[in-house]
Amino acid sequence: MTATTHIGELAPMHRERLAEILRTTKAFREDEVEVALELFDEGCGSREEGGETVAIASPPASRLPLPDYLFLGAFTPEEELVGYACYGATPGTDRTFDLYWIAVDPEAHGAGIGTLLLREVERRLEGHHARMLVVETSSRSDYGPTRAFYERRGYNQAARVREFYAPGDDRIIFTKRFHLPHGQGA
Repeated sequence: MTATTHIGELAPMHRERLAEILRTTKAFREDEVEVALELFDEGCGSREEGGETVAIASPPASRLPLPDYLFLGAFTPEEELVGYACYGATPGTDRTFDLYWIAVDPEAHGAGIGTLLLREVERRLEGHHARMLVVETSSRSDYGPTRAFYERRGYNQAARVREFYAPGDDRIIFTKRFHLPHGQGA
């Protein structure tokens, strides 16, 4: 699927499909899905109103700071959204970014879409001279494949916060450092 899957920008019209992907993964609780959708609404300029998605008018771009949340979508040749990533700069840091969400339609698992999305996030961050990308995930056994996914792509476990999410469910923090051009710090 990755040979024909392409990366593109997300728009308010993708909200319903994004919600469907998040729910069908069965990896996220409903409150987590709602948070992901709130971030999407904030980052893509839309909101739910009366069961419909409506665009939010934005002030002129010259008065806007950089978005807190950036989104990428993975699309089939027919323009169906099959995966997405949400990432952004970590406030108060020097070029550190967080990967907040990455999700792929379960019917497309194993097709390399998660890797395609993660590589594009990394490519874009390197273009911004990012120093590091931070990923947080759960220690639950059903997140084992997720942790292995990041480890296979060069992410290292940097920390573990015991029982952070719930009793027996630790927060595991992975990081990946980017090589910076000479003279830009490490």
